[in-house]
Amino acid sequence: MQQTYQQTLAAPVSYSGIGLHSGKNVNMCMLPAEVDTGIVFIRTDLPDNPEISAKPANVSSTLKATTLSENGAEVFTVEHLMAALSMMGIDNCRIEMDSPEPPVTDGSSGVFADLILEAGRKTQAAPRKVYALDRAFAVHQDDRYICVLPYDGYRISFTSINPHPLLGTQYYDIELTEENFLKEIATARTVAFMHEVEQMKKMGLGLGGNTDNVVVFDNTGILSETRFDNELIRHKILDVIGDLYLLGHIKAHVVAVKTGHAFNAELARQIENYRSKGEK
Repeated sequence: MQQTYQQTLAAPVSYSGIGLHSGKNVNMCMLPAEVDTGIVFIRTDLPDNPEISAKPANVSSTLKATTLSENGAEVFTVEHLMAALSMMGIDNCRIEMDSPEPPVTDGSSGVFADLILEAGRKTQAAPRKVYALDRAFAVHQDDRYICVLPYDGYRISFTSINPHPLLGTQYYDIELTEENFLKEIATARTVAFMHEVEQMKKMGLGLGGNTDNVVVFDNTGILSETRFDNELIRHKILDVIGDLYLLGHIKAHVVAVKTGHAFNAELARQIENYRSKGEK
């Protein structure tokens, strides 16, 4: 099998915007990083610029997004950026932010993928670490579950069941490559329902959302112009990719039904705990 090598950005690249949930302005700079750094967020707005590593043990909340906490600091809604880093093959990157949340951009991973292409990619002198699962793992609750199976590649099969008349049951199966990600998944935006929006805003969430960067449904219709007929399930797969990249690159077939960030995070923790025992 051909050896693949770690990659980082060839040059720094910056983007400014507002956070999806916080609504706060943020300046983000993605920087090249040394071999085996992994993905590290740096809060430049806090004293001593605390660093937060993107790994399963640092997941502290999965309420409407994935939050990472370390060294007394946190970053949240990292999954869209993480998905782009995963599928664009960036193993090592330091991400400076002067706010706790990356820019929402257009609500997808597309802008982040474009930023990586703009910066360029640099091959590094160390083999890429790819964890090939050798057993199954699963998280389930009632009729919702996510499991991963050993697989020579990276594949996700997702089923979404929603009572909304324009959604219903959706199924999507994809063999993930950079090309397929860019074409079918990267530009799918997050989804929200009007009956949730006011409740979310009372909780201090969704403050940076609008009908352009979120696909918004009311009781019977849709308030946004969609990019795909099944944008919801494509974005669900995007979230899985981003959340599971806390493990780094993996070989696995992910099968999910009606799940979200909490299931993804628990699955990543299970796999990481098993992997760490095997490495001792």
